[in-house]
Amino acid sequence: MDDRAKELIRCGDELFSKRSPLLSLWQTIADQFYPERAEFTVTRTLGDEFASHLNDSYPLIIRRELGDFLSTLRRKDQEWFQVSVERDNLLDNGGKRFLEYATTVQRRAMYDRRSQFTKTMKEADHDFITFGQPVLTIEPNFATNTLLYQCWHLRDVVWSFTLDGRIAEVHRKWKPTARQLAKLFEKKPGASLHPQVSGKLEKDPYCEIECRHVVVSIDDYEPEKRLKTQAYTELYIDVANQHVMYEAPLRNAKYVIPRWKTLSGTQYGHSPAVTVGLPDARLIQAMSLTLLEAGEMAVRPPMAAKIDVIPAGAKLFAGGITAIDAEYDGRIEDAIAPIMNDHRSLPFGLEILKDKQAMLAQAFYIQKINLPQFDHEMTAFEFSQRLQEYIRNVIPLFEPIESEYHAQVCDQTFQVLLEVNAFGDPRMFPRSVRGQETTFQFDSPLSQAVEREKGQRFLEAKSLVDQAVAYDPACSSIVDWRTSLRDALDGKRTPAKWLRSEAEVEKYAQSVQQQQQLQQQIQLAQQGGEAGQAVGAAQQAINAAA
Repeated sequence: MDDRAKELIRCGDELFSKRSPLLSLWQTIADQFYPERAEFTVTRTLGDEFASHLNDSYPLIIRRELGDFLSTLRRKDQEWFQVSVERDNLLDNGGKRFLEYATTVQRRAMYDRRSQFTKTMKEADHDFITFGQPVLTIEPNFATNTLLYQCWHLRDVVWSFTLDGRIAEVHRKWKPTARQLAKLFEKKPGASLHPQVSGKLEKDPYCEIECRHVVVSIDDYEPEKRLKTQAYTELYIDVANQHVMYEAPLRNAKYVIPRWKTLSGTQYGHSPAVTVGLPDARLIQAMSLTLLEAGEMAVRPPMAAKIDVIPAGAKLFAGGITAIDAEYDGRIEDAIAPIMNDHRSLPFGLEILKDKQAMLAQAFYIQKINLPQFDHEMTAFEFSQRLQEYIRNVIPLFEPIESEYHAQVCDQTFQVLLEVNAFGDPRMFPRSVRGQETTFQFDSPLSQAVEREKGQRFLEAKSLVDQAVAYDPACSSIVDWRTSLRDALDGKRTPAKWLRSEAEVEKYAQSVQQQQQLQQQIQLAQQGGEAGQAVGAAQQAINAAA
């Protein structure tokens, strides 16, 4: 028995115990919106029908639509993110070119087929939309020399954060087979399986072993062993035998847990879309059942029959034969007739159902996720106001996706690649990049609107200056056109290799200015009747400057 394993198992059990009331809520949410994931308080078997308890598929479609929309923000055929730095105003052209190179390297690593990035992120998208957070791991896969992305079930993971928002510890339940454990640790130095597990490799290699993967901050685990390159420690623990199978230092937490919306006093996030939409989803299911029953009664109404005339009951199905008493000599309509109900309220019920579906779509931002369509010519002021309105509407959705979700995934990926020198020797990075904190810029409908507005501001400034120059030519010098144009081009994500550096532009500007001055000298010489030799010398000077 290992004392370290015993203490970490106890800490994990305490976190799982405190989190247990939340599982019932997640089960309810999954039953209504994400039945494929509804295994928080129940255990499914292969072949179980996921949505047999539902009467209407609309809540599932809405969740699927918003979840799938997130994947369109990471289209492989577009550069949806760019590596940047916090103080990007200090970047020179060489620094910008390096960041573009780093972006290309990171994109290639993320979209490598063996990294499982696309599959994992699709799973995480729907956890983010439905439960307010996914649990991801990003690590190097040295077996294939690629990255490895994995998404884990929220049921199996608990975590806590430090006061400044960093991951403090993560405990994940895990049940690999004995063979999988042996394969995982066969090349890891210092790894060891418990003798009871080793003994099962030949007798029962597919038996499941209850394990835990623990990542804990070194400050909480062994602060006296903290190194500059070690912020965390990861441990694989055999729970049944209370044995630490493997322990290793980590620079990064390996886990990424982005949260859509948080509340004070808890480390677990929630989905504002589901919080608003859950009552409507329940009501839609109840209304759909009622309307289905009402519709069936309208098409196939209940029947009233005289029992002494039809003793065996009416057979109201195709090909059914209803036996009638032989002595009955009246009309059949007098013996059996439908009980007619008032079905005039059925269209009203359908209208209410459509209203509830529209409310659910609004709760999931479905009407707000696309850029507005401008179907007529607008003034610059109207265009700007429409963009501002769109930005206000989508900020609650896109801001957490970019700052919490995509930023964490991209940053963790960058840090893992940096550890394995995927970008080259850090000592050779450009001076304007070296030592700066890495950030990311994203291409989304929100950023497109902001970029479009920046370009619009440049055009508005040019229009104002053009009008003012007609009254005072000196107004043309008010705006720094080089700086404003560079900002507008940066807003349009113009590649740095397309642009000349500031030094090159300055040199070119001096050359143009020199040519203009020499041209003026030629004109003055021609007007003053000076000798052609002086004119020729000036012309040669212009050619040399060019």
